[in-house]
Amino acid sequence: MRNWEVAKKKKVHIEIIPMIDVMMFLLVFFVLISLNVIPALGIKTQLPSASQSQQLKPQNKAIITLGLDDRLQLDGQDVGESELMTRLKALQKDGEKLVIIINSDQGVEVKRLVSVMDQLKGNGFSSVSIATRKS
Repeated sequence: MRNWEVAKKKKVHIEIIPMIDVMMFLLVFFVLISLNVIPALGIKTQLPSASQSQQLKPQNKAIITLGLDDRLQLDGQDVGESELMTRLKALQKDGEKLVIIINSDQGVEVKRLVSVMDQLKGNGFSSVSIATRKS
């Protein structure tokens, strides 16, 4: 009598390298999506363009944002015009000059921009710059 050979069953194993590839693609996908979903701090502004703009060196600085609808922010936090100067004086360190950058939307009236700059100069802040896009 003849014996039929029974086929050996292969053990099931999981290929891990393709699974790692898929997980890496998912990780990269979610990181890139989350960077675009998280909003930046502050008011969204469209800066005016200037051909002669220059880069400021990093130093002790404060950023004032003038938005549409009379919105005003200091370093990404809403403030009123009355408390702006007291908060700026608290940021100023002894012996160091505080550089103030005004980040103004191109739709903000010049009158409002000049008013804020006048307040700053009147309270002893001499280094005031206006942020622009390089054209």
